[in-house]
Order: sequence, then structure tokens, then C-alpha cells
Amino acid sequence: MVILKQPDEIDKVQASSRIVAETLNVLRERIKPGVTTRELDKIAEETAQKRGAKPAFKGYRGYPYSLCASVNEEVVHGMPSNRVLKEGDIIGLDFGVYYQGFYGDAAITLPVGRVSEEAARLMRVTERSLYAAIDQACAGNRLGDISAAVQTTAESAGYSVVRDFVGHGIGRNMHEDPQIPNFGKKGRGIELQTGMVLAIEPMVNAGGYRVKILRDGWTVITEDGSLSAHFEHSVAITDNGPEILSRLN
Repeated sequence: MVILKQPDEIDKVQASSRIVAETLNVLRERIKPGVTTRELDKIAEETAQKRGAKPAFKGYRGYPYSLCASVNEEVVHGMPSNRVLKEGDIIGLDFGVYYQGFYGDAAITLPVGRVSEEAARLMRVTERSLYAAIDQACAGNRLGDISAAVQTTAESAGYSVVRDFVGHGIGRNMHEDPQIPNFGKKGRGIELQTGMVLAIEPMVNAGGYRVKILRDGWTVITEDGSLSAHFEHSVAITDNGPEILSRLN
């Protein structure tokens, strides 16, 4: 069941989402060769806590960390560790918080030092696919319009979209209906309505779309070892069009 939010509830999701955005901005400044993903996890947790928020992922279904840090062929849910980032890596940072009764969620993929043109292009296209999807998050459109925008943007650039993991509604719960696939057909699916709040999150692979989960039970990697990028915003559907809640300006 899709839960429509009142304006004051959207404001609360935005307050949570701004803390997420601020935290990701802090992490952006710390990404460099020689940093470990566990150090990034510690920074993310401390940054959120200083703002009075609780990291949303820690303890969720047993996940032991505050941050998901996915490097290179890791798609999502990469577990922080003593892994040292190297020049040329790319890293997806997915973070969420719980604040004053509501959740916020967002993700970015960043270069570690200088990266290959292929890696840079993959990140650009994935981010572009996110904004193409957000442009479709308007009352009266269909859920498939969002999905198709991601798929068309990614595939027209020669990439593939992950099919086993999806975006989601967000509010008082971190994961709410509807699920938001990154592939689909325009004009299909439920009608979008004012008051929906959606976490839209393209996951795009440089190679094939197939993925597998490592033995840790969390880390998702591309089956063919190709690079993957991930971007996410929490977005409200308003009478004036889509409003991105998880950005600073």
C-alpha cells in the first residue's frame, strides 16, 4: 500500500534527507587513496549522530555498519572493512538516517583520485539516468515512466541496469511501497500522485546486468566483474512537480 504524505510529513523526510546529504558531502571530502572504507563508516556515523540522527542501516536486518561502501565491481551493500582505497577506484556511498520519526536515504558514486575515462563516463551516465527519472516523478505520470527513463538513459549509452534490486517509497519506514525498478515501459504501473515520496536509485553496470551476492550475505557484485555505479535521491511528488529532498541546495 502506497502511503501518501502530508506537507508536514514531507518536511520531516526532507529534514532527515538533508542530514544524509550533509553526511555524504563530508564523505566526499574524505575520499582519497589510502583511506579505508571502515574509516568512512566511522565518519558517516559520527556526522549523523552529531546532528541528532540515528544511522538507518546499522542493525537493519542484521547489517552491522552505518554506511554501504561499494567499490568498483561492487554494486550495492558493500560492507566497510580494512580495504584501502586506491587511485583509480570508484566507490558508491549509500547512507540513510532516522530522524524525528522519518527516514532519509541517498547515494553517490565518487572517483578515488584520477580514474579512467570509462569509469568517469559510467558515473556521469548513471547520475544522468537518476535525473532523467526524477523528471518523470510528476503527478499523473506512471511508475513505468520513471523506470523507463533510467533504462533508456543507461542502455542508450551502452550500459545495463541492475534488475534484482530496486528503488522504493520512503517515510516513516525506510522501505515502503511502491518498489521502483530501473527498467520498464512508459505508461505502465501505478499512477503517480501528489504526496508520494520515492527513493529513486539507478544501479548501472558497465557490462551485463546480472549480479551475485558474496558469501558475507550482503555485498552485491556484477557477475562479469564489470564496474558499477549507484546514485540515489529521495524525491517528493508535489503539485509543482518533483522536489529533491536529499540535496543541500
